[in-house]
Amino acid sequence: MKAAIWLYLFLFVAFFDLHAQYPILTPFAISLGAAPSFIGLMMGMYSITHLPGNIAAGYSVDRFGSRIFIVLSLMFAGIILLFQAHVSNPWQLLVLRSFSGFVLAFLSPACLALLARMTSDLAKQGKLMAGNGLVHTLASVISPAAGALLVAQIGFSTAFYALGWILIGTSICALFFIRDIPALPEAPAAGKGAGPEALKPAPAAANQPEGGIPWLVYALPIATSCAQGILSFELPLMGTGKDSILTTGLLFSVVSLGALITLSMLFLNRLSPFMRTLWGALLLAILYYGIAAGVPLPLAVMLLLLGMAKGIVLPAIPTLLIEQSGGKRYGRTFSILSIAYSIGAFLGPVLAGQLRDQLSPYYIAFLVLMVAVSILPFYRKNRTYRSNTHFSRTG
Repeated sequence: MKAAIWLYLFLFVAFFDLHAQYPILTPFAISLGAAPSFIGLMMGMYSITHLPGNIAAGYSVDRFGSRIFIVLSLMFAGIILLFQAHVSNPWQLLVLRSFSGFVLAFLSPACLALLARMTSDLAKQGKLMAGNGLVHTLASVISPAAGALLVAQIGFSTAFYALGWILIGTSICALFFIRDIPALPEAPAAGKGAGPEALKPAPAAANQPEGGIPWLVYALPIATSCAQGILSFELPLMGTGKDSILTTGLLFSVVSLGALITLSMLFLNRLSPFMRTLWGALLLAILYYGIAAGVPLPLAVMLLLLGMAKGIVLPAIPTLLIEQSGGKRYGRTFSILSIAYSIGAFLGPVLAGQLRDQLSPYYIAFLVLMVAVSILPFYRKNRTYRSNTHFSRTG
């Protein structure tokens, strides 16, 4: 438990630092002369450069542990922010954001794998994942408004400089206080020894990635991150003045406050992660449609409800993956999850930047979420069929 508390503390500081940039990056790019389409490309490049890092993290975390990647990811992200404080044109910002996307790609798989290794009990692992979501949300409640206020007081360059040093200091502390936990040895199949038969994959694994997780599950992380990327792109475009930056920061905080409300409802962790994922995503889709259609509710209320739906979905997805992974190869499992998030986060702002003159980007968020929600029950049906088939063969 002590190890989890230390990790949560460093994650809070890291997430606070990273989310503080959300409301200020778009106005900063506009101040450099960037057009909305270029800003969408910049946000997409940040996400797409996650992919090689996610792929490398999948194998590296399982082999070398989480600690070294947590430390280095935070360290290099801080150094990049120091350089970002001195950019003078949009292309320089694009390059630095691309590098930042790569180095931060290691952080999430490393942290989630370390949390998952702290216990082999599925219920406790679910609580640890909920704790990760709670820490993430707590940081994101206050950090957007704090970042906007920081820029209003000291300007863009000094704000990036301060945030960079915070990340570097956090990485140094993590080096001394985070310790790796070795992965549990893979147990042989029940009723079998460690002979060749025990090592053969089950027939049901033919259409699944390593760890026994069907690919259909990853459609939802792609959709949720695509919708989040659209929201992150659209909200800052409300204006470019300092008052608008502060308003945007407050709206991002409202989203996080909504997530904090549902994450605090600990009884939700007793429900099936599949059902939480399915119904939470459906609620997300309905809310994005409501924003696009202009329902007669204040935007802050819609964003609060949006955050509450996110608070249901986000901790349920990694818990669902842990449940299906069989306790093996957490690094690769969460690496694939991060890849899915990166793909969605790339598509969201790019699509929004290119199509916002033709239709509301929130309609795009609604469509991708509904497609994912429609696919997810097939995962359940397929999984049940495979389980019954396996039982009949072995029973």
